[in-house]
Amino acid sequence: MSFQTIISAAELKKNLDNPDWAIMDCRFDFDKPEMGYQEYLAGHIPGSMYIDLDRDLSGEIIPGKTGRHPLPDKKKLADRFSSWGIDSSTNVVIYDNKNGGLAARMWWLLRWLGHENAAILDGGWPAWGIEKFPIETGEFSREARVFSPAEHPQYVVDVNFIEDIRLDPDYLLVDSRGAERYWGINETIDPVAGHIPGAINAPYAGNLDEKGFFLKAELLKERFDNLLVGIPAEQVIFYCGSGVTACHNIAAMVEAGYDMPKLYNGSWSEWITDPSRPVGP
Repeated sequence: MSFQTIISAAELKKNLDNPDWAIMDCRFDFDKPEMGYQEYLAGHIPGSMYIDLDRDLSGEIIPGKTGRHPLPDKKKLADRFSSWGIDSSTNVVIYDNKNGGLAARMWWLLRWLGHENAAILDGGWPAWGIEKFPIETGEFSREARVFSPAEHPQYVVDVNFIEDIRLDPDYLLVDSRGAERYWGINETIDPVAGHIPGAINAPYAGNLDEKGFFLKAELLKERFDNLLVGIPAEQVIFYCGSGVTACHNIAAMVEAGYDMPKLYNGSWSEWITDPSRPVGP
């Protein structure tokens, strides 16, 4: 059986010894980038590899041009997937310490390059601890396999596309950050506060219940039905601060039964590199 969006800790535990399952630990702290790896070494789900957001899941930052987490080069990314033991037969399970907000980035990258058998661990690392399931320490690696990419270029759009459609009623541009950052009330990361004019706000945390687990699919469908008001999925574009947590909304939308929407990966941190671009309060 394959999982393509969300998986429970109990279901993952059943497959810990399955060689066709690859487990990826994406824990990360934006303020202390090394902390995620140190926490991984101290304890992780058995058989999981550590994947670093900055090093492994992002490309080169070009100051004044790109956002904080550009997309990685497609060939380099495919080579990394191969080195992590992922091929067409592999079920990938990804977890983090941010309610899926980081794991969703790797989930989306796999989808972008054509690998659909990937799921985010519901509740992440905390959920594994709640169940008191076994952990291991130290480093783990998998034997390499051959990943054969099949890119879906329609899943991602650039800043020029955003400039063209942001006020077009046939499209829906969605800011996935919290409301305070969207409104420019409390910008904690980027040097300019606000949002892209024309975008609505749907914080990715709205996909979660009070315990940090994904809402049931029917509740997610209700959320996105109300958000999209009939706009087709392929004309919905999500962004956030740097193209990471926006993927959480995309995964939740797919879990709700929608087709894949689009990602503006450059997001707010790229938009503000050009002072001529308008900023909404």
